[in-house]
Amino acid sequence: MGSVHAQNITDGKIPRCELTAVCDSKPERMKPFSCAEAFGSVDDFLHRSQTDAVLVATPHYSHTTIGIQVLETGRHLMVEKPISAHKADAERLIAAHRGSDQVFAAMFNQRTDPFFLKLRRLVKSGELGAVRRVHWTITNWFRTEAYYQSSDWRATWSGEGGGVLLNQCPHNLDLFQWIFGMPANVRAFCRFGRYHDIEVEDDVTAYLEYADGMTAVFTASTGEAPGTNRLEVAAERGRVVIENDQFSFIRNEVPMSEFSRTDPGRFSVPPIWDINVPIDDHGPQHNGILANFVAAILDGAPLIAPAREGINSLELANAFLLSTLENRTIQLPIDSVSFEAHLKKLIGSSTVTEPKVVREIADDMSQSFR
Repeated sequence: MGSVHAQNITDGKIPRCELTAVCDSKPERMKPFSCAEAFGSVDDFLHRSQTDAVLVATPHYSHTTIGIQVLETGRHLMVEKPISAHKADAERLIAAHRGSDQVFAAMFNQRTDPFFLKLRRLVKSGELGAVRRVHWTITNWFRTEAYYQSSDWRATWSGEGGGVLLNQCPHNLDLFQWIFGMPANVRAFCRFGRYHDIEVEDDVTAYLEYADGMTAVFTASTGEAPGTNRLEVAAERGRVVIENDQFSFIRNEVPMSEFSRTDPGRFSVPPIWDINVPIDDHGPQHNGILANFVAAILDGAPLIAPAREGINSLELANAFLLSTLENRTIQLPIDSVSFEAHLKKLIGSSTVTEPKVVREIADDMSQSFR
């Protein structure tokens, strides 16, 4: 993704943004960006580059370490998803920014998608009424064995800190908490290497309970084909389904609980309006988040995705894993120190003998721009 972001900037797709420096441990990866000064080490880059802001697109664990280094230099910071590999690291990164006037954002590009913006407005405005149940099935993340073998850091506790929850699903988990808030309890069942020869989770089913009585089921997998991406929301005023680029709203003319209390029929159901909400595309995505980041720096515009909110999606991912590892229902917020201890044990018992974190730095780019 580092190369993608850098190319979008040099192609002029981000207004008022200039790529002035790139940093990668593999020199050949920086050759396409000859317009920018090239650096082979993060320390050198941060001490010598003429940059106002930095975009970190490196291995998950180094989001924290490099991110803190960037903030300590006084630069503005954009971090790719997830903002850290686990909650305790996210807390350290956020603490390094606390009290600063530096702009600190996260690359949660799905927040620019009109489908999810529409759903969020319906939920937050009360148009749907109280949400009773949410079910999101995201099994269209199919990946082959070749995918996992393409880099030795992939699908390892030491390289990524997790599997489908840390690699494929951060955007879904961010949207989930952004739209519906955080649950009170979760009970999750993660399967490690169910479909692939890997040590981390590639199949997850989680049950979430909210303080107001709402319940939810979140299912994700990289091993099912053909997969499904279906988000269903059952609320007092009807049902919303987002699937196959369609936004369907079946609206109750009378809220379901009111109808249940007042209608004399034994088998009657509320009359409905069947609404197909027209949405043409999926919005500006990554470029929209970058443009907003620049506008926040230059104009003081509010951020679409403040990085401090990135801890919530990590909290959910970590809670799902913790529930599986301890075989019990987990109350939120989780104890970040306890989860970090579990993660260290998993890293220590890894079947992968060669450290991955340092080597993966060569696979991605930490970029900066003015």
